[in-house]
Amino acid sequence: MTLGVKLESKRQQVNHLRVYNDACNFEGYNPADLMSETAKLRKLITKRGTLEMLIPLCCTIDPVRHKQFRGLLKGFSSKTLARRLKELEKGGILERQAYNEIPPRVEYRLTAKGQELVESVINLLQWMRKWSRSKF
Repeated sequence: MTLGVKLESKRQQVNHLRVYNDACNFEGYNPADLMSETAKLRKLITKRGTLEMLIPLCCTIDPVRHKQFRGLLKGFSSKTLARRLKELEKGGILERQAYNEIPPRVEYRLTAKGQELVESVINLLQWMRKWSRSKF
């Protein structure tokens, strides 16, 4: 087995996307698979407030309480906030810990999956800042 084939096989396993050997802009990935995956990602993170909710979580290793989200996310109703947090939890981005206390206390942390997402968003923001200074 050549090194190129071995690396390609490893890439297939990690990314779970079919890889083809023909030349394309995705270095052998099937564009239809990438478009399908992009649609799933877009559905999750482009809802109003979703990315903004990840920022407080990526700026600390401590859990973030529901109350802190309310204070940071101006212009979002409690209903919208609760809905987005549930969606992120269901998507495996956040983990929720509820405590049996009065008043109730609920905390959120990023999962490993969520941490990778935040790192990707930060990389995208850095790319945007770098290229927004240049003229296209």
